[in-house]
Amino acid sequence: MAGGGRHLRRPTPGPTHPTLEPDALPVTGRVRLRHALNWVNLSTPFGLVVALVGGARVRRGPELSFLADHYRWTFPAGGAFTVGEVVVTRHDLDLLAERRPTLLAHELVHSRQWAYCWGLPFLVLYAGSMGWSWVRTGDRAARSFFEREAGLELGGYEDVPPRPVGPALRAGAARLRAALAGRRGLDAGADLGSGRDDPPGPGGER
Repeated sequence: MAGGGRHLRRPTPGPTHPTLEPDALPVTGRVRLRHALNWVNLSTPFGLVVALVGGARVRRGPELSFLADHYRWTFPAGGAFTVGEVVVTRHDLDLLAERRPTLLAHELVHSRQWAYCWGLPFLVLYAGSMGWSWVRTGDRAARSFFEREAGLELGGYEDVPPRPVGPALRAGAARLRAALAGRRGLDAGADLGSGRDDPPGPGGER
């Protein structure tokens, strides 16, 4: 999953970016195994349903992947995300690849992660890794095992140095207690600062 900014769209279809051509990367035995596992564990069918329900334009991409752009939903809020073999984005994927040619390489590592996590358990593990990253750094990706394996720079993320865990946990516990006590009302923003260190939603941006 990759970070992103404003939506990149073009009024009429344009040329396919070279990195997105179906034959841009070789189809090795490991790629075929990943592809098969993601069909068997149902993550690729799930990804295709997500893309189609979200109104995305779906086509074939490198390494037997599916590319789904012009996705209309706002969740998750990242620049791109992958479900099984399906790379999904709200942007025009060819324009996005012009700005970040390494994006697809990053997302295809996530395809491999879906395969070795046996499908849907990846979502739980990924969310846990994001939470741990936020506790350690205040950033959702910097210490996420899955994002680091996929390449932080390839996905457009920064490598944020760790922070002390104790104060972060105490601050989070205090906010949780305040929420449970019903004190996060109209004046919640007055005492809680800018929210820069608040944890983002799954797959989202700060």
